[in-house]
Amino acid sequence: MPDVITRTARRQARALVSLFKSASAGGIILIIASAAAIIVANSSLAEMYRWLLHYSIGGLSVELWVNDALMAIFFLLVGVEIKREMLIGQLATWGQRALPGLAALGGMAVPALIYLGFNISNGETVAGWAIPSATDIAFALGVLALLGSRVPISLKIFLSALAILDDMGAVIIIALFYTGGLSAMMLAAAGGMVLLLMLMNRMGVKRLTPYLLVGVVLWFFMLQSGVHATIAGILLALFIPLKGKDEQQDAPLDKLEHVLSPWVTFLILPLFGFANAGVSLGGLTMDDLLSPVPVGVALGLFIGKQIGVFGMALLAIKTGLAPRPHGSSWSQLYGVSVLCGIGFTMSLFIGNLAFARTPLLVDEVKIGVLAGSIVAALAGMLILRFSSSRNESHRES
Repeated sequence: MPDVITRTARRQARALVSLFKSASAGGIILIIASAAAIIVANSSLAEMYRWLLHYSIGGLSVELWVNDALMAIFFLLVGVEIKREMLIGQLATWGQRALPGLAALGGMAVPALIYLGFNISNGETVAGWAIPSATDIAFALGVLALLGSRVPISLKIFLSALAILDDMGAVIIIALFYTGGLSAMMLAAAGGMVLLLMLMNRMGVKRLTPYLLVGVVLWFFMLQSGVHATIAGILLALFIPLKGKDEQQDAPLDKLEHVLSPWVTFLILPLFGFANAGVSLGGLTMDDLLSPVPVGVALGLFIGKQIGVFGMALLAIKTGLAPRPHGSSWSQLYGVSVLCGIGFTMSLFIGNLAFARTPLLVDEVKIGVLAGSIVAALAGMLILRFSSSRNESHRES
């Protein structure tokens, strides 16, 4: 009996290690953390959950530490990925950028228009127009990983590139449209830190520590400036050197990405999901569930994303601007377009910014994001599960 227990424990340990090494691990853990938040928010622990989120540490609530500080690290990783892909990766040439770039543009514009269609007459809720415009890269790539070899590598590259460009668009939207009262003095101080980072880069500083120390100061000034503090992460990433001192030394950018990736995947994003997905359903009526905000968000993600992404991809391919991803069929490309409607992390983040002073609207955003993302994930998986690449992949019609 002890030998049986030992073998079972070893198999379970190997399965756990395999899970954490898999591409779907981040998405699965994020789902678990978000589901836990919903369960807790609708249980006898709801009061403790709210107390914990609003508990003050160093002048900021736990919720703000997660959304303004930890998410700045997430945005730093996003910035690192954007820089690497734009310089030496999947987006290094204009030809490589054409298809995912146009698809990302359509996938941001159409969901926003659908949301506005439901909310244009309401001056309070119209501010949430950007909520359904974002694709959650961790969730979407996690779903693709679960499908394994049924999806061509070219489509995984397409989705990854699209999501990176989508994140870039979301960062620009946050910087331009979701800022508070601006402090000229703090903005000037933040600008000074950016100039210092630029000078360090030009002088050939290759060590990460000086960049990270300046980045912390930049984050503080951004936090006080009225521009959302997470933008500091993106700005810092722009100046991290892409190459080391020599070929034997790891590039600072690669080293930073290697260090940050597991922390973001297995700690920061799950904490964000737990802190932001918890919505209490007890006080919500059917009118709340079917109000313009959750309906606009859900339909924007599920309907708008697939129309925008697939429509622009189809236009780019048919006009000869870009080829269809190698070895893929139209139905597979459509299935990936549906998966782009998984908007979880960035959509919740923008929702918190848009309706920071209206908790009920934030709860409605959560319902819309969860509904739209779940339907998009299930529909996309089904389409890709039963799509064939053999019959269509070489047929241009």
